[in-house]
Amino acid sequence: MILCITHSKDFYNIDLFFEYLSSKNIAYFRLNSDRLNHLQNISINENSFELTDESGNMIHSDDIKGVWHRKAWNISVPEELDEEYEKVFVKEYGSLRYNLMTTLEDIPWVNPYEKERKIDGNKMFQLKIAKKNNLTIPETLFSNDEEKIITFFDKHCQGKAVAKLHSVVAKSMNGESQIATMVIEKETLSYLSDIEYCPMIFQPYIDKEYELRIIYVDGEFFTGKINNSENADWRVARDDYFWSAYELPEDIKNNLTSMMKELGLYIGAIDMIKGKDGAYYFLEVNPQGEWGMLQKELGFPIAERIADNLIKRINFNE
Repeated sequence: MILCITHSKDFYNIDLFFEYLSSKNIAYFRLNSDRLNHLQNISINENSFELTDESGNMIHSDDIKGVWHRKAWNISVPEELDEEYEKVFVKEYGSLRYNLMTTLEDIPWVNPYEKERKIDGNKMFQLKIAKKNNLTIPETLFSNDEEKIITFFDKHCQGKAVAKLHSVVAKSMNGESQIATMVIEKETLSYLSDIEYCPMIFQPYIDKEYELRIIYVDGEFFTGKINNSENADWRVARDDYFWSAYELPEDIKNNLTSMMKELGLYIGAIDMIKGKDGAYYFLEVNPQGEWGMLQKELGFPIAERIADNLIKRINFNE
């Protein structure tokens, strides 16, 4: 059996994954991360766990042969709970979830949980490894220091920069982050007086030809180009923009493969910009990044390849 850790609002990507497993006669279990709370019965000991979900479906860890960590959402808090107990509720169920996941650490995962946590929570580490593997990265500063940010702007940004949060503050229904990259110009630097309350990542604005969303699956690449040169973030693009299939240069593929192997990721959604200067700029890799639009609009078999990667590392004859 394959365990899929996702969330209660997830659809399409997860449905394609389950349909493919069913076609291979492989059993699966859907664990909604946001509903891993009082709605489920969970018992864990030192080397196993048993869980019964809100629909009465039961699973034992001994039956799980592989894990796809598709998406993780915050744990839902019951409305009837007193506000003073909310922090305790979230903390203890978070600990329960973490203990449950690490019980399975010795079986195949897409992606390995601890490696994914480090990479997803450390954009500066990503940039360091990308540069080490011969990828071009923008000059970057992650700071809450107004003076240092202004100095960085004057030195590197030629009058125009982008600013973005490191972490997610909101998600769409399908789990995609809803934080757009913001453009900063000289006259808007005066708004940085409150930066001490919200550190941000700053980079020079890149004059771009287009943006790329690259889905890496264990050495394979499924790349979509969006014809978005005006906006700082393709996620704010609407009906005027569309995806088209794109073939990456071999040297970029080789460098990305080397980076992903060093990061220990089997899959990831990589964002890059093709600059008007001809360079390919690496921005970030999201281990749980969105790719449903590429499979839907371009016919890429991404769900199937993710499943294949997990299946080939599992010995179902044990």
